[in-house]
Amino acid sequence: MTPLAALDYASVIVFAISGALAASRAQLDLVGFAFVACLTAVGGGTLRDVLLNRDAVFWIADPTYIIIACLVAAAVFFTAHLFESRQKALMWADAVALSVAVAAGAGVALKLGQPPVIVALMGVATGCFGGLMRDVVCNEVPLVLKQGELYASAALAGALALLFASYMEFPRVLEFILCGILTFTLRAGSMIWGWSLPVYKSRPPRN
Repeated sequence: MTPLAALDYASVIVFAISGALAASRAQLDLVGFAFVACLTAVGGGTLRDVLLNRDAVFWIADPTYIIIACLVAAAVFFTAHLFESRQKALMWADAVALSVAVAAGAGVALKLGQPPVIVALMGVATGCFGGLMRDVVCNEVPLVLKQGELYASAALAGALALLFASYMEFPRVLEFILCGILTFTLRAGSMIWGWSLPVYKSRPPRN
């Protein structure tokens, strides 16, 4: 298994957990769990592959990804009640998934020889889009749009770290590790210590 394939599998598993936890908060049935888990798990990678015009979307080329997401959804369906705070568990699962998916998205674009801007954008899109669709379907305010949260900005920083490591000719696995660590650190810091970007505040019009 290649490092990129391993990242895709890890991203699918952890995003499926976050999607299933969101489904548990919405009190959906088992089919609803599977739908939200699969949507979350493959949404970002699907957008990446379509925009990059890959020969086949990754989960169509290998349906194992969908099977894994459905199995994860079933497991969470029967165990979600064990979590003391499903919202907290969802947030941490999403943070882990974001850090893995950013590395996967940016890594695929880099492997295809895309320019740096596209590599960074594919990292952000892969990391954010699945969670965005999950929150919209479950009628939640998307995490990526919450005021002041380091989410898309954490994803962008991780993708830029991968680009820097590639420019410095680091080993490919180390590029992925640096990307994942920086993305997760920024996202975790936002959740624990309230790290945030400045938000726009309107001012009274001048006379």
